[in-house]
Amino acid sequence: MIETVPSQATDSRMLTDSHLTRRRFLQLGTILAAGLILPPSLKAVPRPDDPGERHLKFFNTHTQERLEVCYRRDGRYHRDAIAAVNNILRDHRTDEVHPIDLRLLDLLHTIRNTAGPDSCLHIISGYRSPATNTRLRRKSRGVARKSLHMLGHAVDIRIPGVRTAKIRKIAIGLNQGGVGYYPKSDFVHVDIGRVRTW
Repeated sequence: MIETVPSQATDSRMLTDSHLTRRRFLQLGTILAAGLILPPSLKAVPRPDDPGERHLKFFNTHTQERLEVCYRRDGRYHRDAIAAVNNILRDHRTDEVHPIDLRLLDLLHTIRNTAGPDSCLHIISGYRSPATNTRLRRKSRGVARKSLHMLGHAVDIRIPGVRTAKIRKIAIGLNQGGVGYYPKSDFVHVDIGRVRTW
């Protein structure tokens, strides 16, 4: 909710007047309406100053590893938790670990909360080394030469019990980066690059 504090000059006048002026009534109505008509996707986007806890729950479909972690609390990212996330999102083909951008973790947190706070993100692909990316490009035209996976800026996910079409819709609604939809392979690509869809 937005709270406004009137200036002292107008404050005393308002306190003595038992009725709302038409102008004040319209101002309050506008403020309240602005809070009510925000799309749910915008309300759900985590803010940098949000003191609440942020949790992630992963299952790596290639290594069969599981991780449930609180990676941010009281406005601070926790180094050990981030290291654990980087590890489970490593390139499973080369075992290389790379830092995953914190903005991507916040995006995943929001997607997970929107899909259902107990949702487990199944990882199809997290970090991808340049060598792995080159190998995959030889096999598939769908792999970008400058893939954001190589920067720790992208992840491919599915959520058991949630249709990939719904995950796609959630991600697009957040307007936080790229969203790729692969219904035949049953996963959604999300990244923190420029906003685009395919």
